[in-house]
Amino acid sequence: MIEVVAELSRGPVFLAGEALECVVTVTNPLPPTATSASSEALAWASAQIHCQFHASESRVALPPPDSNQPDVQPESQTVFLPHRGERGQCILSTPPKILFCDLRLEPGESKSYSYSEVLPIEGPPSFRGQSVKYVYKLTIGCQRVNSPITLLRVPLRVLVLTGLQDVRFPQDEAVAPSSPFLEEDEGGKKDSWLAELAGERLMAATSCRSLHLYNISDGRGKVGTFGIFKSVYRLGEDVVGTLNLGEGTVACLQFSVSLQTEERVQPEYQRRRGAGGAPSVSHVTHARHQESCLHTTRTSFSLPIPLSSTPGFCTAIVSLKWRLHFEFVTSREPGLVLLPPMEQPEPVTWTGPEQVPVDTFSWDLPIKVLPTSPTLASYAAPGPSTSTITI
Repeated sequence: MIEVVAELSRGPVFLAGEALECVVTVTNPLPPTATSASSEALAWASAQIHCQFHASESRVALPPPDSNQPDVQPESQTVFLPHRGERGQCILSTPPKILFCDLRLEPGESKSYSYSEVLPIEGPPSFRGQSVKYVYKLTIGCQRVNSPITLLRVPLRVLVLTGLQDVRFPQDEAVAPSSPFLEEDEGGKKDSWLAELAGERLMAATSCRSLHLYNISDGRGKVGTFGIFKSVYRLGEDVVGTLNLGEGTVACLQFSVSLQTEERVQPEYQRRRGAGGAPSVSHVTHARHQESCLHTTRTSFSLPIPLSSTPGFCTAIVSLKWRLHFEFVTSREPGLVLLPPMEQPEPVTWTGPEQVPVDTFSWDLPIKVLPTSPTLASYAAPGPSTSTITI
C-alpha cells in the first residue's frame, strides 16, 4: 500500500498566467519495523492541469464533435488521461510532466517531489453556472507495474483578468542582481512581476471614485435620485449606494435592491424553446437589501460581493455580467399622506388606511466586477489545500 498526498502550499486559487506550485509526497505507511519484503514500488507518476467544460443540454446547443480528431483509446486503463471519468469535455490542458520513474519505498520511507506549471492565460475562468461549467483540476496519475493507473485530482479555482493576455514579460529589461554570487529564479521573478502588474491594474480600475447620479421616475413623475460612487469593483468589496426620496413627486412605499449576475448563452449556441425562441438567460442573486421607506428622505445600502463568486467574463459560448436590480413600490395617489393629524379637539384613535393602491416597477444598473488577489480569494474556501489517495 502506498499513500500519495498532493498539497498546494499557497492555496487553491490562482490567477491565469501564474505558476502553480504543488508538492507531491509518496509514503509507504508501514512501520519501519516491518520486513524489507514489505517494500512498495511505483512504475511512474505524472501530473497535468486540465479544464473541463460541461454544458446544460436544455439550455445550450453545442455543435457535434469533430470526427476527424484522433481517438486516444480512453477504454485503455494504462493510458494517462487526466479527464478520465469526468463529465463534459476537456477544453484546455497543459503538457504532462513526469514526477518520477521506478520509485521503491521501504517501510516508513517517504519522498517528496515538486510540480510547477504556469496556468494557461488564454483559458476561461472557473465558473459553475446554470448553463455551463468550467472546472479546473490538477490530476496526478500513478501506476504500479501491470496495474491500472490511479488518478489523484486536486480542485483549483482560476481567476482571469482581461488584458493580461497581451502583456509580455520584459526580458530585455533585466536589472543586475545586488550580488553577482546570487542567482535569480527567472520563473519566480516572472510570477512575481505578473502578480504585481495584475494588482496595479486592479487598483487603478477600482480606485477611481466619482459620484454618479441617476434620476428614478415612473410614468407619473419623479420618485427619487440614486447615487453611487463607482461602477467597477473587485471581489470582496461592498457596493454602497444612496437613495434620495425627498425630491420625488411620487411617494415610494418600499424598495429593494439585489446584487445579481446575469448568465447569457451566446445567440449561436442558444437552445430554442417554442416558436418565440426565448433566450437562455439566468439570474443569480448574491446579496439583497429591502426597506420600507414611506416618509423617508434619505437612505443608503451596502451589498457585499462574495469572494466565492465569479467576476464578469465572456467566452464564445456564454457571458457573465453583474448588475444592481431595483424594485420600487409607489403609491398611485398623488401627495399621499399616511400620518395622523397633528391637532385634534379631543383624543381619538387613528388607524392607517386598510388599502393603498400601488404600482411596481423595476430598474437595472450594470456594474463591473473584476478579480481580486488570489491569496484573498483563498479565504472563501478555508481548510487545507491537500488531496490524498491510497494505492
